[in-house]
Amino acid sequence: MGFAMVALRRRWQAWWQSRLPLADTHVLTQRNVYIVPTPVGLAFCATLGVLLLASINEQLSLGYALTFALTGAGLASMHTTHANLRGLQLDLKPPEGVHAGDDYPLALRLHNPGAARHGLAVQAQLTDGSLSQPAWVDVPARGHAQLTLRLPAEQRGLRALPTLQLSTRFPLGLFRAWSYWRPASTVWVYPRAEQPPPPFPTQPEAGDAATSGSAPAQAGGSDFAGVRAYRRGDTLRAVLWRKSVSALEAGLPPWVRDTEAPPAHELWLLWEASAGRDIEARLARLTAWVLAADRAGRPYGLRLPGQALAPALGLQHKLACLQALARHG
Repeated sequence: MGFAMVALRRRWQAWWQSRLPLADTHVLTQRNVYIVPTPVGLAFCATLGVLLLASINEQLSLGYALTFALTGAGLASMHTTHANLRGLQLDLKPPEGVHAGDDYPLALRLHNPGAARHGLAVQAQLTDGSLSQPAWVDVPARGHAQLTLRLPAEQRGLRALPTLQLSTRFPLGLFRAWSYWRPASTVWVYPRAEQPPPPFPTQPEAGDAATSGSAPAQAGGSDFAGVRAYRRGDTLRAVLWRKSVSALEAGLPPWVRDTEAPPAHELWLLWEASAGRDIEARLARLTAWVLAADRAGRPYGLRLPGQALAPALGLQHKLACLQALARHG
């Protein structure tokens, strides 16, 4: 019975979400703000019914007055709860990529063209149908507010952002008003990197390297390229103290040894180098190699079944490699 109810709820949520438009901005209007009594509100209505019956039965004028006064307060609370959402405008900043198993921040901005809004809660509908922990915010009159939701990244790939729910029970908690928002943006979820990072794979021999477009990796080093004036960030070990005596006496910066690093040799990260492991473990190893090569500043290429990215460096190349790994399979 419980499984059937969960399946029915998921089907209902899927049908309902399919009716929501995809957009990175959301304006709350009379048509997309919904309101129902809370359990406290239902108990309040039941109390009003009891008071009305008692006043009729006992012919109590003060009972009528109290009943109608409380009814007016309830109706005013309903109107205020609905108006606490109506008219708000929301937009979001598309999130950056994240690795599977981590959380990604979803930054939202709320714009209020009218009176101050209080007690607003924003939640996301997770893949299991439950709601995330609410993030609470108040928006000043004719002002703006920002909040950040931290959402789990579970499966790798290019994933749609979850449906968001903005709700409030302000001011008395007798009614709950809410609105759904289905963002159009997506988030890249990269494979989780293997920890600790494994050593780089053995590079192809000279003949294979020519075929793959790379040269065997060689040890790095630094070559003497002359002397120059000291610049901020130079180490004390590079200072030529004997040569700098006269410069220091004249109030000039000391001389330092200038070095020139040899050009970095290309590194190929091959799918075949991670053989003997399941697909997710192979992707985790390749992801760790991509991140390590980027940190080391070594030009690297990535070769997957049916796809190859030429050796390069930089943020765009790293993202291209991570996205290729996230899409694989």
